Amino acid sequence: MKLQESIKRLQETIRYLSVEIGPRSYNDHEKLYQVAEYISSRFKEYGCYVNEQSFVFRGNTYRNIIGSIPGSNKEEEIVVLGAHYDTVAGSPGADDNASAVAGLLEIARFISKSRVAPAIQFVAFALEEPPAYRTKNMGSYHYAQMLKKSRQKILGMICLEMIGYFADNPRSQEFPLPFMKRKFSTKGNFIAAVGNLRSRKFTEMVKKGFKEGTDIPIFSYNALPIVIGIDFSDHWSFYKFGYRAVMITDTAFYRNPYYHTASDTYDTLDYERMAKVVHGVKAAVERLI
Repeated sequence: MKLQESIKRLQETIRYLSVEIGPRSYNDHEKLYQVAEYISSRFKEYGCYVNEQSFVFRGNTYRNIIGSIPGSNKEEEIVVLGAHYDTVAGSPGADDNASAVAGLLEIARFISKSRVAPAIQFVAFALEEPPAYRTKNMGSYHYAQMLKKSRQKILGMICLEMIGYFADNPRSQEFPLPFMKRKFSTKGNFIAAVGNLRSRKFTEMVKKGFKEGTDIPIFSYNALPIVIGIDFSDHWSFYKFGYRAVMITDTAFYRNPYYHTASDTYDTLDYERMAKVVHGVKAAVERLI
């Protein structure tokens, strides 16, 4: 029953973002505003304390939306769970990254029902995509920098990046390095947990918790940045400030043929398996806290 409820909520959010709103690039200011308001209202509905972090890029103001569940000790470490809500120009971004935003909101709904320690911050980031991508203009960079300046201790950051596309046919999964085809499944039916070498222990903690909450296969890989894709999302910003972070992903362009195109649409996603991923991440977060 819980899985079916999650499926329904994921569908509702992804339909709103990718169908009703559509492309949400850095130039689509009104659309980004609408999405930010939607996320904020959902966090409030789920009982989170909501605030925002504003920043300016090319003369326009963008917002990170933060839903917080405070812990019992202001000095303790926090867990950060984040996803970006913008898209590349021209793409409705159902998988990239409405799937992850929907997952973020659903996990917030679950977790906010009970007070926890350490504190958790659910963050919807603006501007992950080009032209801000992998620069100091990313919303996640501004957020991680703020945490560093305030000397906030972080247990770790979980980055949700494309969690809705699956394929069961052989050779539907590609990899950045040839040997990985012998190590991992060549069917795109799993979720990946990837990060840098410093985050290996944290990645294993997340992976172990994930397995307790779902039957979706999960593979993990920690490597140097020379492996293409290992830091291709908002977790990159946290690495820049020395924090541990892991990306949970369906592997993006290594699997999804609609990546960064107008064909990244609502009807291409697997909502049942996406809901199982959400339940897995929820279990991982609960294990951390």
